[in-house]
Amino acid sequence: MRFTLDGVRYFVDHNGRLTTFQDPRPGAAKGPKGVYGVPIAYERSFRWKLGQFRYLCQSNALPQYVKITVARQTLFEDSFQQIMKFQPYDLRGRLYIIFRGEEGLDYGGVAREWFFLLSHEVLNPMYCLFEYANNNNYCLQINPASGVNPDHLHYFRFIGRFIAMALYHGKFIDSGFTLPFYKRMLSKKLTMKDLETIDPEYYNSLVWIKENDIEECGLEMFFSVDFKVWGKIESHELSANGADLQVTEENKEEYLRLMTDWRQRYPCILRLCGMQDFDIDDWQRSTIYRDYTCTSEQIVWFWQYVRELDNEKRARLLQFVTGTCRVPVGGFVELMGSNDPQKFCIEKVGKETWLPRSHTCFNRLDLPPYKSYEQLKEKLNFAIEETEGFYQV
Repeated sequence: MRFTLDGVRYFVDHNGRLTTFQDPRPGAAKGPKGVYGVPIAYERSFRWKLGQFRYLCQSNALPQYVKITVARQTLFEDSFQQIMKFQPYDLRGRLYIIFRGEEGLDYGGVAREWFFLLSHEVLNPMYCLFEYANNNNYCLQINPASGVNPDHLHYFRFIGRFIAMALYHGKFIDSGFTLPFYKRMLSKKLTMKDLETIDPEYYNSLVWIKENDIEECGLEMFFSVDFKVWGKIESHELSANGADLQVTEENKEEYLRLMTDWRQRYPCILRLCGMQDFDIDDWQRSTIYRDYTCTSEQIVWFWQYVRELDNEKRARLLQFVTGTCRVPVGGFVELMGSNDPQKFCIEKVGKETWLPRSHTCFNRLDLPPYKSYEQLKEKLNFAIEETEGFYQV
């Protein structure tokens, strides 16, 4: 999609090598989705862009290590201090994350857990840097009251580096932002329709203003908006002398444009956050076995266990084995290992009295040969709910 100098929208159809003012993708946005979680009509383009992005990241990687040592108790501050001491260029090196007091070697799995845990910290609305879009939408947007923290700009710079590192190193974070937030990062033009995704009531009120004669209704509105910050009502002028400029039928389009811009300025990215839904059939098809077969009792019980779990516990299981609770946008077949894609693996290891163990750098679950489904379920539940940390064995 492009815009002429006069702001008229037109489309470039790369498949048909055509330029048209008519959208060449009728129904595409509502059509069936492909393996990458995007409409099939866009999948070819998305796959190419994703491949190009990965290629550019790999070809610009540096040979040296970026060593970061943190404690779980002070994860936010430790990570902030160490990331900000590097130059941005240096962060292209291979990550090597160490949790103090834990002997795990980082071949990728420790880094995945670091990204997962740190995303919970840096994007936590309790720090007042971000807020949820609304009560029913837990996507994040910048908190307009973030200035209450005098160092908020330093923290935003740190969070920007952290997100860039996640994208560059192919790691997931456990959160997502609003559509307008992404469009602003990409310098895309915002529309009033974008508001519907973050504040449906606000969007509906603007639609009502657009579709009705406000002068006939006797509404007295001005080019200013009141909003609450920490219980105090503050006012913002949408234009010069906006508090004295009344909205009319003649200028209401400008008013709606400015209100849309203000609401989104102060409030798939798929590559960053992965996919939240779990396709169990895809998970099972993309799994390999060592000293087990797909018909072994323990393997049959394992998939029975996975299917009985809710999404939250499936995420914890995936986190336990791979270091991340997110599924790659291409499905389980694209799970990353220490250097390359590495399938989910279940290996027969140990005795029935042992707990399951994981090797997150290699996406491998060591599953002892339990004698019953109930025993397997009990041991797996304990492993994913009650254990934490990395150790060499």
